[in-house]
Amino acid sequence: MDLVPALEEPLRQPLKSVLGPATAKVMAEHLGLLTVGDLLHHYPRRYEERGQLTHLADLPMDEHVTVVAQVADARLHTFASAKAPRGKGQRLEVTITDGSGRLQLVFFGAGVHKPHKELLPGTRAMFAGKVSVFNRRLQLAHPAYELLRGDPEESVETWAGALIPIYPATAKLESWKIGKAIQTVLPTAQEAVDPLPDTLREGRGLVPLPEALLKIHRPHTKADIEDARSRLKWDEAFVLQVALARRRHADAQLPAVPRKPAPDGLLTAFDARLPFTLTDGQQRVSREIFDDLATAHPMHRLLQGEVGSGKTLVALRAMLAVVDAGGQAAMLAPTEVLAQQHHRSVVEMMGELAEGGMLGGAEQATKVVLLTGSMGAAARRHALLDLTTGEAGIVIGTHALIEDKVQFHDLGLVVVDEQHRFGVEQRDALRGKGKQPPHLLVMTATPIPRTVAMTVFGDLETSVLDQLPAGRSPIASHVVPAADKPHFLSRAWERVREEVENGHQAYVVCPRIGDEEDDPKKSAKKKSPEDEAEKRPPLAVLDVADHLTKGPLQGLRVEVLHGRMHPDDKDAVMRRFAAGETHVLVATTVIEVGVNVPNATAMVIMDADRFGVSQLHQLRGRVGRGSAPGLCLLVTEMPEASPARQRLNAVASTLDGFELSRIDLEQRREGDVLGQAQSGARTSLKVLAVIEDEEIIAEARQEATTVVADDPELTRLPALRTALDALLDEEREQYLEKG
Repeated sequence: MDLVPALEEPLRQPLKSVLGPATAKVMAEHLGLLTVGDLLHHYPRRYEERGQLTHLADLPMDEHVTVVAQVADARLHTFASAKAPRGKGQRLEVTITDGSGRLQLVFFGAGVHKPHKELLPGTRAMFAGKVSVFNRRLQLAHPAYELLRGDPEESVETWAGALIPIYPATAKLESWKIGKAIQTVLPTAQEAVDPLPDTLREGRGLVPLPEALLKIHRPHTKADIEDARSRLKWDEAFVLQVALARRRHADAQLPAVPRKPAPDGLLTAFDARLPFTLTDGQQRVSREIFDDLATAHPMHRLLQGEVGSGKTLVALRAMLAVVDAGGQAAMLAPTEVLAQQHHRSVVEMMGELAEGGMLGGAEQATKVVLLTGSMGAAARRHALLDLTTGEAGIVIGTHALIEDKVQFHDLGLVVVDEQHRFGVEQRDALRGKGKQPPHLLVMTATPIPRTVAMTVFGDLETSVLDQLPAGRSPIASHVVPAADKPHFLSRAWERVREEVENGHQAYVVCPRIGDEEDDPKKSAKKKSPEDEAEKRPPLAVLDVADHLTKGPLQGLRVEVLHGRMHPDDKDAVMRRFAAGETHVLVATTVIEVGVNVPNATAMVIMDADRFGVSQLHQLRGRVGRGSAPGLCLLVTEMPEASPARQRLNAVASTLDGFELSRIDLEQRREGDVLGQAQSGARTSLKVLAVIEDEEIIAEARQEATTVVADDPELTRLPALRTALDALLDEEREQYLEKG
């Protein structure tokens, strides 16, 4: 929305910089802020009142934070070290408080002199640094700080009540320096052109954009902040929804071949073979898909369902319907292991219906071919021929399907498995292989709250499978606090042994592989005491496997699996595990997607606090896939009161993926979610919170649809068009084009 020359002025220019060259450089490299407009749209994350203090108890681990607090005490210690062998090393420990919690600050060496003079008990200041844990207590090592001194003219009340904006900052540029830079460019906010149509803005009682920018950076009251945020949230929601509405509008103009299944064809024969009836959810979602396939413009549908809710079956029925109607269907999987597994399960489900053109194949049968990068030349030639002639109705493969050599007879449907692992370019290339744009079905096992679906996948219609088929077993989940209660961890390994003795198998998941070479630059440097205070590296597959085979799981057959193994070795390990030859598989998250071993009943996740909520939920879905109940143990060394432990408790307390995805989103910044989906490193959402602002997003979507239906090219709304261009810079525009 950086609309006018004044706002497009670069912060860093050869002749005259708006800011000092060093500051402008850091802003460009670390915060992605290049122009005056970018800087004006870098909003405060929150505000502190000088008279009040921050909640120190809620600080996030490992993040760069800014806090306002008061010094409770300061102590200077001397110690001996490699650099100061005669006990001349100095360490300053400062305790700051907000009245409820306390936080330790540490300064070392020559860096102790200035804070020792300035940070006297009773002093208030802003402190910025990275939160780490030392001796099981939260601390900031070598924080930057800015003393909060009142202006001698100000009365105590005004000073204490003043709102201090706290900006998203980096270790290289503290919040208060960003604040000063913004004050320098704030007068240009008057020139911002308003992207919202007047009728919309007035109808909803929103303040004009220049006023919103002034109020968000220099509020006098909390009401100012509220006015500004309401207005800026609408900008973000509306401009993004207009981009998506234009996509939907353009898609609706594209031609596609309607695909209606033949009355007594392949689909009918397949349904007759199924040994169970479809759940109500599967029937409902199948109807939504078949209705889309029957129309003359391309289906764009997102199919979300919990791990094990039967998405593959729904997708297969859609593929069979398209084959029935004379077309071909392609299923794209993110990895070879998963492509092979889909191929195996599809062929098993279809039986003789997958043996088209072979002896013993059923009359309505088609061929199901697999196409991956590591196939032999002869098998590959054969598969390609079957695709070109139309002999193969269904092809399942990795991105090898996208190569130029691959030609289809008549591609009618593309099914993409695990959306978030697949690049847009890849989907686009596969789409280009149809004579007319094929229908598109995207499947994801990561439950996405409705608003995120509207925001991230706003160009896709959404179908949700929220029932588990009969026969799936419940999974019990427990947090194992290894540091507080080491005997709980010993008990966890006993539980794994018990599962194996009962004829079952187990996974142990670790965040790291463990054969990473140490960076010589890093190891050459002597570690300073504050480095030592950093937490230990995450547990690694190779170390944990070694420890288990020599210790708690001695005598069991333990194997390892990770992403840097040769594909053949990975397949061999997976095959042995699937066949029940291996008792325990120690792996990285490579098992997160699609590995199906019904006999695996237990999973132990080491350093579970290093994984995201959705990822833990995905991993847990790998056990309890058979008739025996599943068990998932989340091992952590994080202290009881930490946010990480609260996250793990949430995962242990519910199996509802949609509920967890809400918790996940509330705890992470949306940028993580949207950045990936919108491809931009700079996410366009700065004040809009996808979960809290559900109503705004839904209303913005309606308004956007109306505006675009009335004026698809936005000829009557030039300011909105400009705002759209700013949001959809080159990269994003292509991204949305390709969907």
